[in-house]
Amino acid sequence: MDVHKNARTLPHSRAEIARRIAAGEPVAVVAREFAVCDRTAKKWATRGAQGDVTDRSCRPHRSPRAISSPVMVEIQRLRQLEWTAVQIAEAVGVSRATVGRTLRQLGLATLEALRARPLIQRYEWARPGQLLHFDTKKCGRIGHIGHRITGDRRRQARGIGWEFVHVCVDDCSRVAYVEVLADEKGPAVAAFLRRAVAWFRRRGVRAERVLTDNGSGYRSRIFAATCRALRLRHRRTRPYTPRTNGKAERFIRTLLREWAYGVAFATSAHRTGALPSWLHYYNWHRGHQALGGTPPISRLVASDDLLSTHS
Repeated sequence: MDVHKNARTLPHSRAEIARRIAAGEPVAVVAREFAVCDRTAKKWATRGAQGDVTDRSCRPHRSPRAISSPVMVEIQRLRQLEWTAVQIAEAVGVSRATVGRTLRQLGLATLEALRARPLIQRYEWARPGQLLHFDTKKCGRIGHIGHRITGDRRRQARGIGWEFVHVCVDDCSRVAYVEVLADEKGPAVAAFLRRAVAWFRRRGVRAERVLTDNGSGYRSRIFAATCRALRLRHRRTRPYTPRTNGKAERFIRTLLREWAYGVAFATSAHRTGALPSWLHYYNWHRGHQALGGTPPISRLVASDDLLSTHS
């Protein structure tokens, strides 16, 4: 049985209050002994005579100002036609606050709630290298410890510039390769592609396909020429659909939380210098939920070879 968190009495003491008052003891005396007011003692005496000393809902028995079910149905119908709360209030003759409260109860407070969520299709390529996810993340240069660490937005470094974190994540193993570069233009992403493919090749992984978003660097001629030279099939995500490249997006979220903003770095150079050690931890030691709690490298290296190839 649920008991109110601020309740002074429990069912046993309530029953005892009701018994003693029913036996003729003064209400004031019983109330004082149980450290409750006379009104509370009388309440439990009455409820005890009815055989019920449990907590009841605080919801009122009557709500004269509550809207009727037909009005609520009409509010829902108009909202499904994408009417605003102001329009609905004028149409049904109730206040805007009432419409807003009703929409929150119906889960229709935002227009996004009216649109069906797309079906999530999870996939995983069978072998490492069959698909490499590429993406970039713009990070502000560090002039001093920022608001993400201190929570103080009053001291912001203006015009200090940006750095671009380029990531490459293998679809099957989730093994990641990351660099911090000065820009995200075509020559930079093409050079990063070459280094990433070479890095995976040294670990026995032959890249076959790459998946990127529709950024200008990935649509450049030099990136396309690099893909042809490396014999890679280039796929691009559907416009305005970042979930298509979800493995890279999720890795970037982890990267920012645990590396970029996980420590109060004094300078951008300190942050960049800490990247290799964190990336080694991610690939070799950090358990991955999608891999059953094993680190990503476990899908590239046999378990009995992990120690000999640890680097």
